[in-house]
Amino acid sequence: MTSSSDRSHGVGVQRSYEIRTYGCQMNVHDSERLSGLLEDAGYVPAPKDADGADVVVFNTCAVRENADNRLYGNLGQLAPKKAGRPGMQIAVGGCLAQKDRDTIVKKAPWVDVVFGTHNIGKLPVLLERARVQEEAQVEIAESLEAFPSTLPTRRESAYAAWVSISVGCNNTCTFCIVPALRGKEKDRRPGDILAEVEALVAEGVSEITLLGQNVNAYGSDIGDREAFSKLLRACGKIEGLERVRFTSPHPRDFTDDVIAAMAETPNVMPQLHMPLQSGSDRVLKAMRRSYRQERYLGIIEKVRAAMPDAALSTDIIVGFPGESDEDFEQTLHTVRESRFAQAFTFQYSKRPGTPAADMEGQIPKAVVQERYERLVALQEEISWEENKKQVGRTLEVLVAEGEGRKDDATRRLSGRAPDNRLVHFTRPDEPVRPGDMVTVDITYAAPHHLLAEGPTTSVRRTRAGDAWEKRNAAPAPQPAGVMLGLPTVGAPAPAPAAAPGCACG
Repeated sequence: MTSSSDRSHGVGVQRSYEIRTYGCQMNVHDSERLSGLLEDAGYVPAPKDADGADVVVFNTCAVRENADNRLYGNLGQLAPKKAGRPGMQIAVGGCLAQKDRDTIVKKAPWVDVVFGTHNIGKLPVLLERARVQEEAQVEIAESLEAFPSTLPTRRESAYAAWVSISVGCNNTCTFCIVPALRGKEKDRRPGDILAEVEALVAEGVSEITLLGQNVNAYGSDIGDREAFSKLLRACGKIEGLERVRFTSPHPRDFTDDVIAAMAETPNVMPQLHMPLQSGSDRVLKAMRRSYRQERYLGIIEKVRAAMPDAALSTDIIVGFPGESDEDFEQTLHTVRESRFAQAFTFQYSKRPGTPAADMEGQIPKAVVQERYERLVALQEEISWEENKKQVGRTLEVLVAEGEGRKDDATRRLSGRAPDNRLVHFTRPDEPVRPGDMVTVDITYAAPHHLLAEGPTTSVRRTRAGDAWEKRNAAPAPQPAGVMLGLPTVGAPAPAPAAAPGCACG
């Protein structure tokens, strides 16, 4: 046990923090809240070139197989570093912490704090309590203590933000443990959501992504089946909000009024990520997915009729227990019919605590791998064909930060088209900032990106670009000292980044 003298830190000494995030958009969203909480309590982000941080927070995911092994491996690597760094603290939160609770401290007794998905706002208090009492603090709430959007936030992006409209999920998919860890669906009041969006736009944000575990089921908690479409239309009336997206919807709740709202609201982007999971009716039934192939393809047909240029993406699981060759062929058929621009494909893996983990008919790894490779090859072919249709089009692209890993070498910039396709474009002569808009002509298509190799048609400087420039002009002023205690309530919202995962619909 580290002594209290080792753990103490002087007044005026700023302690640094690092957050390691695993999993879906919901965890990315939560990590921005955790950053805001820690900075509100006087911590500062650890410099990227620093040799570690005073506080390391793991925001964990329980969805993937062996998630616990990866966590304990990472914790084990930190043990000697903590032993040689007086005052260092380690905290574990997120879905795996909600699931494993006391197990974490038993397996890794050098962990100082364990907190769950429902009480992320307690992290600064728990860290201080662990420091003063010199023992691990494990606090897992069984239900949501405060909606995450009431907590302070440190958003990664100046121009794009997540806005959480609900937490939890009422579905019982047999492969998913999320409802057990995130709880039943709880919706925010529409007025609170819109107030947050308006506040973000006032700060310079031009793109928001409405986020929920099952985003288009919004309204079930407040008794309004059309609440989600009304919310989309209301976002369309917010001046200065240029792009609205949402993730991830469930086919069961995807109604015609949502399609109409998407098509009729100019700032709702022509993009839809809607998880399929399987194209086989038999497998969908075993998964407890409350739709079938015909229903799914019917939604796709209606979306394309209303928005011919919409780009569609999805999630697919390969090798679910009992999946036959014919079942898999039905998935391939659905993919061919749907013409997805992109698909996030996953090999089924047992997730402890889910009904599917104990099902008969677990598929041999070699069979799953072979099917997976066939599916990926088919989707690559379709993605490329769909992207080739974009050649010759003129698109307005929201300039992004960090999207193009080779931008410096190629003298290009990168950004997102309205349908969320990644576009690399020639750097214009005039200055352009992340958050600004450029108009470009698409000249080449690859399976996962588009190129605009000619000169930029136009550059539109925006308030979002101003916000990015202001944020990066000088370091933000830091608090004079550490003030650990109850955090104050601050303004919310974070920035899109993660690929779809457990917020799967």
